[in-house]
Amino acid sequence: MLRRFGTLAFVASTLTLVASSTFAQTNLTAKATVPQPVPAAVVPESDRVRDGLVGPVRRVRTEVAKLLNENGKVTEAKHAVIEVIAYDVGGNKVENQYFPIAGANLTGKESYKYDDKGNISEMTLVNADGSMLSKETYKYEFDFAGNWNKMTTSVAVVEGGKLSFEPTEVTYRSIMYYLDANILRMSQPAAAPGAAAPVTADNNPVSASPNSVSSNSVKAPKTAQSLPVAMSSDKLMSTSSLELANNHVESGAQSVSVRLDSEPPPATPKPMLRPVSGGVLNGTAVSLPPPTYPEAAKRMRVAGIVSVQVIVDETGKVLSAQATTGPAALRDVAVQAALRARFSPTKLSGQPVKVSGLINYKFSLFQ
Repeated sequence: MLRRFGTLAFVASTLTLVASSTFAQTNLTAKATVPQPVPAAVVPESDRVRDGLVGPVRRVRTEVAKLLNENGKVTEAKHAVIEVIAYDVGGNKVENQYFPIAGANLTGKESYKYDDKGNISEMTLVNADGSMLSKETYKYEFDFAGNWNKMTTSVAVVEGGKLSFEPTEVTYRSIMYYLDANILRMSQPAAAPGAAAPVTADNNPVSASPNSVSSNSVKAPKTAQSLPVAMSSDKLMSTSSLELANNHVESGAQSVSVRLDSEPPPATPKPMLRPVSGGVLNGTAVSLPPPTYPEAAKRMRVAGIVSVQVIVDETGKVLSAQATTGPAALRDVAVQAALRARFSPTKLSGQPVKVSGLINYKFSLFQ
C-alpha cells in the first residue's frame, strides 16, 4: 500500500514539473513574440537648419544698403549683393557665394547678445586693452515663415551727453521656398467673412438666389494649373489665391491651446551673417599652398608682397578672395593660391562663424 502511494506521489510530482516547465516556456515565448518599440530614427541636422533658417528654403539672396541722411530725410544708397546661398530639397548647401563690400570694418574683439529668436541683437567691439571701439544694435522684420527678411543696423552715438543709436545700414534677404503643404497654408491670407462666395465641388460659385441659376448655362472645361517648383516670399505674400486641383486648404480649423509645465529652453544662437575680423590669417591656415611665380614677372624682376582679402566660411573654406595691395603682375596668382587655402573652423559663442582677414604672399627673386 505504501509502495503504491509512493508511486502515485512520484507521478504527481513529475506531472507538476512538466506543467510548470511548459507554462514558463509558453510565457517566455509570448514575451519574445511581443513586438518591441522601434527606437525613433535620429534625423541628421541639415545645412539649412544649421544656418538658422525655418521651412523648406531654396535660395537666400542678401543685399546691403547704406542709410544716408539728406536734408533730414533718411534714404537708402545703392544696394550691393553680399551673399547668395542655395539649398537642395534635403537642406544640403549646393551654392555659397560671398561678395565682400568695399571698406574694411574696424578690427578688434567682438562680443554679442542675442534675442529670444537666436538672432544677434547687439555687438560690442573692444580693443585688446578692453577699451570699447564701437557698439551696434540690430532690429529685424520677419516674413510669413518666421525668417527675417530685413535687418536694420544702428550704431551707438553720443550727442549732448546722451547715448542713442543712429540707423546706418539696412540688410535685405530675399528668400525663396520650395512649395509644400505648410508653405501653402502659411502663405494663404486669412479670408474675410463675406469676401468670397462659397464654391461647389466643381469650383463653380454658388449664387445667393436659388432662381438665378440658368438651365442652359455651358460649363467650360477646367484645366489644372501647373505649380512652380519654388516661389519667393515676396511673390507668396502678394498672391491673393492659389488653386490646386483636387486639393482644398482647411481654413476653419480650431486653435488648440497648449500648456507648458516648464519654461521652453532658450533659443540657440543662429550663425552670424557678417564675418568676424581675423586680421592676418597666415598663421592660422591648415593648408596654405604657395602661389606660382609667373615667369614673365621674374624676367621683369617684379617682386614684393601681395595682400589678399579673403572671406572664410564656417567650415574653413575660402569663399572669396580679392587682392588689395601688391604688384599688379603678381595679384592674379596670389588670388588663385588664396582660394585653395584651408583654415580651421572658427567659433564664437559656440557657433561657427565666417572670418574675414588677410593672407600675405611674399614674392622674392632670391627665394
